[in-house]
Amino acid sequence: MKLLKRPITTGEWGVVAFTSVYLLASLARLVTSPNAEFAFYLAVTLLLAGLVLLLHRRIDLHIGTLWGLAVWGLAHMAGGLVYLPHDWPIGGETHVLYNLWLIEGRLKYDQLVHAFGFGLVTWIAWQGLTHAFAERGATARPTWGLLLISVCVGMGAGAMNEVVEFAAFQTLPETNVGEYENTGWDLVSNLIGSVVAALLIKARSAPLN
Repeated sequence: MKLLKRPITTGEWGVVAFTSVYLLASLARLVTSPNAEFAFYLAVTLLLAGLVLLLHRRIDLHIGTLWGLAVWGLAHMAGGLVYLPHDWPIGGETHVLYNLWLIEGRLKYDQLVHAFGFGLVTWIAWQGLTHAFAERGATARPTWGLLLISVCVGMGAGAMNEVVEFAAFQTLPETNVGEYENTGWDLVSNLIGSVVAALLIKARSAPLN
């Protein structure tokens, strides 16, 4: 079976190469510095990469989406594998990039990654809707109702991410998942990212005067 129903473009090969490099680097880091939590997350990331490939084969995702997902994966891997100097401000117990305060007491690296990633998922949901409409001979317009569906998909994927983190927390001896407040801020970040993505889709479709 071909990877796609059409020839793979140069941009798509670029995404594959970029993603492969940091996944191999993450694997090498885990081999030299074993970390059960991020071995688990690396396995999940590989599974998600396979699902993205299947989805791309089905609805032909925008190249910007593919690059966004690749950057999101890098941000995720770096978040748990890059250790910070001990005098840098963190919101947690472990001095990893995920816990870094970008604006102390206001915005963490982790929250920015959540907003970016699940904003992308919202965009993917919109692409899925437009593809489904097109298959039926119709054109999807970004009405508030369809955008709400897209936001709900983004939020649902974000909630599933929290379920995966909860599974890691329950099964692994030590994790950097955080407690209830962290989960709450993760969900808020997911919502912000999803809503911003929906507003951008709406703005992009607005006619120019």
